[in-house]
Amino acid sequence: MTNRFVPVAMLSVAVLGFGACKSGGSYKKTKEGLEYNIIKDEKGDRKPIVGDVVAMHITIRYKDDKTDTVLLRSRDINSGQPAEFVLGPAQFKGAWEEGITMLTAGDSASFRVPVDSIKKASGGQMPPFMKDGQKIQYDVVLVSVKSQAEAEQQMKSNAGKQAETDDRIIQEYLTKNNITAQKTASGLYYVVEKEGTGATPQKGQAVSVNYTGKTLDGKPFDSNVDPQFQHTDPFQFNVGQGMVIPGWDEGIMLLKKGSKAKLFVPSPLAYGPQGNGPIAPNSVLLFDVELLDIK
Repeated sequence: MTNRFVPVAMLSVAVLGFGACKSGGSYKKTKEGLEYNIIKDEKGDRKPIVGDVVAMHITIRYKDDKTDTVLLRSRDINSGQPAEFVLGPAQFKGAWEEGITMLTAGDSASFRVPVDSIKKASGGQMPPFMKDGQKIQYDVVLVSVKSQAEAEQQMKSNAGKQAETDDRIIQEYLTKNNITAQKTASGLYYVVEKEGTGATPQKGQAVSVNYTGKTLDGKPFDSNVDPQFQHTDPFQFNVGQGMVIPGWDEGIMLLKKGSKAKLFVPSPLAYGPQGNGPIAPNSVLLFDVELLDIK
């Protein structure tokens, strides 16, 4: 149910810690006013331009005379994987986006941006502990640079290979557990355990669902019928409009009102190579679902 790219807005007020790289040393300044320190300079000639898809490890921190606060660490929010996003234009003179265009794949660097500049660009919406005159520091490692066309092609290629792997995993699970399931053209497997009545939901209709989501080893990661997850109301959404993962949109539209079913969702139809919170990258997921209502 998430985008494959980390929102750029999330990165515009954050900094990254990346292993042995140090953010100390001598900072220089561009003509636009960005303070930068190139920590590691690998050979390469392809530097990012606006519109390219860049993959980076990023840590963002706020530093003043008394504190050094990590605001964002991309490894923590992206299951250890690089944050991947479309590089937009610098939001103001001396913005950190300018620094990215100085790097090639494998480079690491540190950029410092005044709180005042970010505050002005964001319309004054900054946490109260961030004081004018202090700096936001971005420590980055540039992993790769691709055009959007190259990135989409690679994503399709990777998804195809992963789909083959996931299909084998699902079939092995079904055989081991003596389960007979139906397979759709997309690679979704499903088992209707209780047949409902009436028509199936159509694209755009509001549906109400009870569910439990598990990994194939049986470990639940979310549920609205298990009190430990602290949300027990039926889950409501408009089906077929991308409000949920593709495997849900497709699977729920296969069911009639009152149906109970199992959905075996391959990772390209779930959270893909990014994962999501407790869900590891490229995880096949199992959902027990009950379609309560169609409006």
